[in-house]
Amino acid sequence: MSFFAVLFALLVEQLKPLSPRNLFHHALTGWVRWAGRNFDAGADVHARVVWIITVLAPAAVLAITYMVVNRYSTVLALALNVSVLYLTMGFRQFSHHFTDIRDALEEGREARARELLATWQHVDASDLPRTELLRHVLEYSLLAAHRHVFGVFFWFVALSTVGLGPAGAVLYRMAEFTNRYWSYKSHVTGTPTHDRLMNLSQKLFGWVDHVPARLTAFGFAVVGNFEDAVETWRRHAPLWARPNEGAILAAASGALGVRLGGQAAPSASEQQGDISRTLTQGEDADVTDAVGSTAGVAPQMAHLRSVVALIWRSVVLWMLLLALLSLANLIG
Repeated sequence: MSFFAVLFALLVEQLKPLSPRNLFHHALTGWVRWAGRNFDAGADVHARVVWIITVLAPAAVLAITYMVVNRYSTVLALALNVSVLYLTMGFRQFSHHFTDIRDALEEGREARARELLATWQHVDASDLPRTELLRHVLEYSLLAAHRHVFGVFFWFVALSTVGLGPAGAVLYRMAEFTNRYWSYKSHVTGTPTHDRLMNLSQKLFGWVDHVPARLTAFGFAVVGNFEDAVETWRRHAPLWARPNEGAILAAASGALGVRLGGQAAPSASEQQGDISRTLTQGEDADVTDAVGSTAGVAPQMAHLRSVVALIWRSVVLWMLLLALLSLANLIG
C-alpha cells in the first residue's frame, strides 16, 4: 500500500498543486503558535512539552486513526495515506520558485531572478554575482527537495511498514516545521524569549532528519557520479555547520561535479509580514552557510537542469526500491 499511496499522492500533487495560502498551512501555523503561547514558560521542561504537543501528539493521533480505519476498510486507509501525503509531501510546494528563477535567468533578467530568490528565501540577493546566485538556487532547491519530498517519504515508509500508516509523514513535517517556526520567530522578534524551545526544536529535528538526510545523499550518489559524490561527501560535508545539510549538499556537489558551499546570503526577513506564507514557502537562510567550498566547476545555467534531473532520478530510484519492497512483502 505504501507504494501506491506515494505514487497517487505525487500524481495528485502534480495535477492539483497545494496552494501556499491553503487552510492546512494556516492551521498548522496556528497550532504551533497556540501550543507555544499556552505551554511555554521558558523552562526546559516546558520546551519539551510544547514539542510533544506539536509534533508527537498529531503523529500519535493519526497513527491510531489509521489503525482503526485500516481495520474496517483498506480503501479508506489508502485514501487516508494519500490525503496526508498530499498535504505533507510534494515538489510543487517549492518548485515554482525554482522554475521562475530559472526562466528569469534564461531570459537574461538577473535582477528579476534576484528578486525572486529574495522573495523565496527572505535573503538579500541584490548584490549576488551570477555564479553565487546560481549556487544559492542550487543549494536551496536541493534542501527543499529533501525536506518536502525525500524526508517525508522515508519517515512515511518507515512507520507505514510497522503499521502506523502516515504517522511518519506527519512526524517529519511537524518536526521540520516547528524547527523552522521557532527559528524564524526568534529572528523576527530579535529577542531570545523562545531560545530553549528553538534550540530543542533544532536538536530534535536534527535527530529526526539524521537518517533521511544520509539516505537522500546516498540516493544522489547512486544516480549521479557515485565515486565523486562519495568522496566529496566524505571530505567536504564538515564544511557546513549542520551535518545533515552538509551530507546532502556535499553528495550532490560530487554527483553533479559542481562547486557548492560558501557564505549564505544575508537575511532580509526582519519584517515579519505574513508568517504563514513565509514559513510554508521559505527555508532557514543560514543552513547553506559553509566555511569553504567543495571541488568542481563554478555553477552554470546547465546545472539548474542537471539538479532537476538528479532529483527526479532519485525519486525513480526510491520508488523502484519501494515497489520491490512492496512486491516482496506481498509474495512473502
